[in-house]
Amino acid sequence: MLTIKNLVKTYPKSDRVAVDDISFELRPGEIFGFLGQNGAGKSTTIKCLTGILPFDSGTIEVCGYDIVKEPIKAKMNMGYVPDNHSVYEKLTGREYVNYVADLYGVPSEIRKARIDRFAKLFRLEFAIDRQIKSYSHGMKQKICIIAALIHEPKLWVLDEPMMGLDPQSTAEIIAHMREHCAKGNTVFFSSHNLDLVKKLCHRVAIVNDGKLIDLFELENNEENKANLEERFFRITGTYTERLFADYIAQESEDMRPEMPSASTTAKKKESLKEGLASLFKNVKTKFGGADNKATESSENESASQVSLNEGENVSDLNSNDSHADNKELAGTQDNMQSDFTQNGEGDEQ
Repeated sequence: MLTIKNLVKTYPKSDRVAVDDISFELRPGEIFGFLGQNGAGKSTTIKCLTGILPFDSGTIEVCGYDIVKEPIKAKMNMGYVPDNHSVYEKLTGREYVNYVADLYGVPSEIRKARIDRFAKLFRLEFAIDRQIKSYSHGMKQKICIIAALIHEPKLWVLDEPMMGLDPQSTAEIIAHMREHCAKGNTVFFSSHNLDLVKKLCHRVAIVNDGKLIDLFELENNEENKANLEERFFRITGTYTERLFADYIAQESEDMRPEMPSASTTAKKKESLKEGLASLFKNVKTKFGGADNKATESSENESASQVSLNEGENVSDLNSNDSHADNKELAGTQDNMQSDFTQNGEGDEQ
């Protein structure tokens, strides 16, 4: 479906090799994940295989067609969803998809049925005839996906397709990726979501600094799935023990003394309950002949008194502060009155 051999790409005025001798092959009916940190060479590789960027050396074949020698035939078998959803925003969604369908030579009757089906599938029926500039990020991503699928490509290429999408939109795209794959087609996509890749992909490749470092199976391989995160971080040189441990649980209490632990708070509450229970027991023992209702009333009053102590203390403090402020204000007023009187007498003299 896709064969890349010894691909090399260097950007002009740059000494760094963006893609350094990468080779791999995609099989029909699989979802293939392409992983790497920012700047690793993922998007450059994708732009080379879609014919957007020229490359220095190597070969790329899509369904047996060389992307350099037979670019039109290669691209006719490919659908591409970029990471920046570049579209003509003054067109409506339907007009844009029809424009792309014209480029791929999709007959009118077939395209209409597909547009209606995809609009319903991705819940764009209410917006398909509105200008794209009024769309949200997720809606623009969906219209790009519809345009990429309008000609039923054998190879579907997506560059970070889930970025910025809500959970519902993400679930819809994942479902169609699986459906497209089940028809014998191939899905090739880059992503930073390792958990999604783990659940969705049959195989995965990891690139770093322009080189293909690892390529391995995920389907029916629980060990590789379980180790994907650690494998990725070790390959990209960002592995630390802290990323794979419960850091918060290991944090000692002396690092945050102002925040008592849950266990300490629970012990204090339990101690307070035991103290109150002991107090009430002593009261009952001492005044055993008293009426039960009076005892219950005493217990309730005691409990209320305990719970309100803190509030009363705060109220007393506020009251004292208020008296002090009033005295200070009164003293200030007396002084001002005295100064005014003295100044008046001075003026008369």
